[in-house]
Amino acid sequence: MPTTDTCQLTTKDYTILEVIRERHPIRDETFSTILQRKISSAVVMFREDIPANVVTLSSRVAYRVNDGPAETRIVAHDQMRGLVGMLLPITNPRGLALLGLAEGQSMCIPTADGSLETLTVHEVVYQPEAARRERLKLAGVAAPGSYRLGGPGLRVVHRSDEPHDEAQSKVAAAFDAGFDDPGPSAA
Repeated sequence: MPTTDTCQLTTKDYTILEVIRERHPIRDETFSTILQRKISSAVVMFREDIPANVVTLSSRVAYRVNDGPAETRIVAHDQMRGLVGMLLPITNPRGLALLGLAEGQSMCIPTADGSLETLTVHEVVYQPEAARRERLKLAGVAAPGSYRLGGPGLRVVHRSDEPHDEAQSKVAAAFDAGFDDPGPSAA
């Protein structure tokens, strides 16, 4: 069972962790340590490139604590009302620890009593990025990445030799054609 400090995060998930670190004073030393480990060891990827077996925000994940029974939760940005027992927010050390881990990967974290617990990802039951890729594929939309120029996730939406109005309409069209990320508040 591989235990590792490396994780894979989408650009959005990484940005949320950075914001948490920068804007919210963290008094909990355990949480702060896990957050720093995540940020410093992250391999950051575009959502189109994140493997389907990696825990991202809004993923439904089956995991184990030590040798206990598997539990299934949705890794979320924060607690939401009405979903008691279904969510594991990244504001909780366990939720934060699971974010970015792949199936079979583990992370040891300290507990309140000073001992260590090992969290192991058993299965990523649902991942929003993989579901989006599947929807696009079924709809016959060009495969993610087919528009790439110069590297993963990059596309040219403005050229300096185009008139300003034409460039602006291309930027608007780029956002209308597939930018469906509702942002962290929707998580």
